[in-house]
Amino acid sequence: MNETTARRLAGRACLATALAFIVEVPLYFVYDGPPPDSNVLARLLIGILGLTFLLVFVAAFRELVRAVRPAYEWAGNLAFTAGVVYVTVTLVSSGLEAGAVIAADHPIDPTNEVSGTYILYGTIGRVLLTLFLTTVGYTLSRSELLPRWTHRSAYVLACVNAAFVPSLFFGNDPAHFYAANGWGTTASMGAILSYWLLALGISTCRSIGRSRSGQLTDRPSAPGTVRRPA
Repeated sequence: MNETTARRLAGRACLATALAFIVEVPLYFVYDGPPPDSNVLARLLIGILGLTFLLVFVAAFRELVRAVRPAYEWAGNLAFTAGVVYVTVTLVSSGLEAGAVIAADHPIDPTNEVSGTYILYGTIGRVLLTLFLTTVGYTLSRSELLPRWTHRSAYVLACVNAAFVPSLFFGNDPAHFYAANGWGTTASMGAILSYWLLALGISTCRSIGRSRSGQLTDRPSAPGTVRRPA
């Protein structure tokens, strides 16, 4: 896969992931009590589609790093692995919730009635996203694939996710911000991630035309070095 194709695929997949997550998150706040099955299954289906696009993004991101900066292919591989594991864990959580909703003979709120998902969505998801965002940030900073704000924001978001790792000690009330399944630990983190992915996707798509002319980086090149696209 050449650089242009990898950038195009990564950018479009990132945008599709972001849009799916942006649509999904508000569906968690439509009802005060247990939501109808249609609401739960719809948001889970949208989330599953978003996770599928995320798989495409991490695969294309790895290929982009390999094409542009082979020396940092190991970092791209680590980001790919962390992304795949995060998607897998989240898909398992979605499956547990969907199964419980389908099997129940009355409306339930799977965010607090399906106990197996607490840690998967919460602490485990935060750990995996911390690793994913840190490696993406490191890869972007070293490879200069995109503008500087992309890797800096990835580091910031990684720190925010890391701050929610201890949430498993704070109960399971979704109304509490810092609970294991609280709206801060899960929904807020999902919303922030979705808008970061939206910005990253836009930046990646915009870099397609400029990547060939080497106009992405704003850093001065050292004497005797070849200028690389940021």
